[in-house]
Amino acid sequence: MAIKLLIAGGFGAGKTTLVGTASEIRPLRTETSRSAAGRAADDVPGLEPKEATTVAMDFGRITFEGNVMLYLFGTPGQQRFWFMWEGLARGAAGAIVLADTRRLTDCFGAIDFFEQRGMPFVVAVNCFDGAPRYGQARVRVALDLDPGIPIIMCDVRRRESVVQVLIAVVEHALRLKGSAAR
Repeated sequence: MAIKLLIAGGFGAGKTTLVGTASEIRPLRTETSRSAAGRAADDVPGLEPKEATTVAMDFGRITFEGNVMLYLFGTPGQQRFWFMWEGLARGAAGAIVLADTRRLTDCFGAIDFFEQRGMPFVVAVNCFDGAPRYGQARVRVALDLDPGIPIIMCDVRRRESVVQVLIAVVEHALRLKGSAAR
């Protein structure tokens, strides 16, 4: 069984790292060096500057027991690239909105996108070193999330952590699909 998942979120939230950490194949990355115009638009005060940015998508694959293959499509985070999300979302069973507690408002675009399309999603809070830590209840309130949307704390640099996020989104999507079929 093949399941397509989208990974979205703000610029620098860790989407490329999540795909790379999870993927059993060498991930496809469409990163390029940032231009001067991109730096001016994307740099966030207080965060270390990024040298590269995703301009189309990241792609990876992970296989679970029972021949369940997850195809992971990481979206670019900057608003100027959101026009690509519609095509990437086609055929996806669910999505992960990757959140950075230093910039929670960067999640709103992805949350709105998935809510408007009725696509199941989870919010994965990437626990960056030195970033403020908030409990699930505070994140839910800050992002104005419905009670049924799972929130998972994770570290996208750790494979076990990413696998838990992937399991959570698949289980959530299957639960919603099952309740819709009744």
